[in-house]
Amino acid sequence: MPTDGGPTFRKYDPKQTLLLPPNLDEWLPKDHLARIVAQVVDEHLDLGPLLATYRNAEGGFPAFDPRLQLKVLLYGYCVGVVSSRRLEKATYEDLAVRWLATDQHPHFTTLARFRRRNLPLMDGLFHQVLALCREAGLVKLGRVALDGTKIKASASRHKSKSYARLREEEDELRRIAREILREAQKVDEEEDKLYGAEKNPLVHPFPSDWKERLKKAKEARTALEERARKDGKEEPATTAQYNFTDPDSRIVQDSGNKRAFIQGYNAQAAVDAESQVIVMAAITEENGDGRHLGPMVEEIARELGGVPPKLLADAGYFSESQIRAVEAKGVSVYCPPDSWRVTDGTPCPRGRPPNAETFTQRFRRKVRSRRGRAEYRWRKVSVEPVFGQIKQGRGLRQFHLRGKAKVGAEWKLICLTHNLRKLHVASLG
Repeated sequence: MPTDGGPTFRKYDPKQTLLLPPNLDEWLPKDHLARIVAQVVDEHLDLGPLLATYRNAEGGFPAFDPRLQLKVLLYGYCVGVVSSRRLEKATYEDLAVRWLATDQHPHFTTLARFRRRNLPLMDGLFHQVLALCREAGLVKLGRVALDGTKIKASASRHKSKSYARLREEEDELRRIAREILREAQKVDEEEDKLYGAEKNPLVHPFPSDWKERLKKAKEARTALEERARKDGKEEPATTAQYNFTDPDSRIVQDSGNKRAFIQGYNAQAAVDAESQVIVMAAITEENGDGRHLGPMVEEIARELGGVPPKLLADAGYFSESQIRAVEAKGVSVYCPPDSWRVTDGTPCPRGRPPNAETFTQRFRRKVRSRRGRAEYRWRKVSVEPVFGQIKQGRGLRQFHLRGKAKVGAEWKLICLTHNLRKLHVASLG
């Protein structure tokens, strides 16, 4: 307490000893996102498959409760903290994570092992969280918008080689092998003359890495040829790429910069147009979206038990065969046949459609009609903002796992935590 008329402050003593242990529950706001995560895990999710992965082991220290680790993992992805090391650090420094972990601190290797072991469960957890969104009235299955976004793989473009380069490298490595064998034979003959055929006092360290390099080059070439056969091609294009770090990833066009390319995946999502809840999530290696309209609608039907009355998709999905198959299910598709903006001012042709109107012309007219414009505008305010929330808002611009199966599970994890955030926002309103 100052006596010279100076300012008065509240008591501040960093070395003050707490007489009673602190109650972490009092430190966290009642409407905090972490509380929704905890409530969903404790009260709504079926954790039977998760708990079934554990068994009592004789000896050793008891494992951390899987509910604790699941809450930390889900909350981490909700706020864009996905590194196991950063999650361990957060159990000390982040109040919300410390609250979820009840002041326990799993080692980052424990958290990494938990995520890796339980990746197969992400599809089921996504489905359960989606069901909660439906119960909360966030999924009305009226309009659904489709889109894809490119996300970087956990691999570098510089670790990729083209089919042509692999063929050249194989030929070069075989040439090196022949030279090594010729040199070895020459040295053997000279040493036999010096030391005798039965004596070998020297060991010559001939290069041996060529064998492993040749093996990898052959495996990569074979994988590209198998990939081409699946696509109905006799041989891969000379520019077809194989990545040695994540062979399932591809060089794809960057969603944010059409002139740039990244080593990554095409992450697909279907979004309820009104609530921005993700109702379907999938991963593909293909750069384009054209072959995915039908499979995505089938996946939506699996997740929701029915198809949406209206489906909105950009020109990348336009495919007559795919759209006809979807329309046969009773879905009204709004998909322009070419790149076009709703606001470009191009008028819809007036009058009755011509008798010889093609499928492409019909859809161009449908989307540019007054009703089509009104419906198609929903796509821009639904699925595109979702990708912005994931990549810009949470900073999830790169996958941390490798291989299509693991990346697909991580994408489901990203999308189910997006839906958890939507549940949290709904609870505040």
